[in-house]
Amino acid sequence: MGKDKANLIKHAAMAAAVACTLALSGCATSTQAPPQTQVSNADYLIGPGDTVNIMVWRNPEVSMAVPVRPDGKITTPLVEDLQAAGKSSTELARDIEKALAKFIQQPVVTVIVTNFVGNFSEQVRVVGQAAKPQALPYRRDMTLMDVMIAVGGTTEFAAGNRASLIRTVDGRQEKFNVRLDDLIKNGDISANTPMRPGDVLVIPESFF
Repeated sequence: MGKDKANLIKHAAMAAAVACTLALSGCATSTQAPPQTQVSNADYLIGPGDTVNIMVWRNPEVSMAVPVRPDGKITTPLVEDLQAAGKSSTELARDIEKALAKFIQQPVVTVIVTNFVGNFSEQVRVVGQAAKPQALPYRRDMTLMDVMIAVGGTTEFAAGNRASLIRTVDGRQEKFNVRLDDLIKNGDISANTPMRPGDVLVIPESFF
């Protein structure tokens, strides 16, 4: 009996060590809500698909609205292939002024962004059993409820309470459980959570 008891204790210790190792490695899944990380109030960054309205003071012939191409660049009559994605509207305006200075004396440029899509790192992506899976431009104070309204809720085949949120925390991807059924079907506001730029919401299909 003494020997059996010693073996039992040994196996239990080994199992505990393995469990600790698994918990510290890989992309962890948390049953708790995602951490309340802070989002900086940085300027909006232009992304592919956005439209930028370029206004050059006293030069209406070169003032126009142009789309940001998939490669992140824009083209105007006097400025070709200028990088726009990843810049704020102010930064882009200054770059256009520098380019136009070759043709116009002391140009003054204002850039207004419309048809917001956002830089890829600023988007919130929804995949799986959403009514309208899509990438959404992140908005300040956006919550999980806002995202679900934008994608039209879940399909009838969705396993909402098994959905997960993939988020980059301190340079590492973390996976958190979210309770979509409790939130949108039962009105449980405690299941709501703030979203962050770059979040990916994965909604799996129910097995039954």
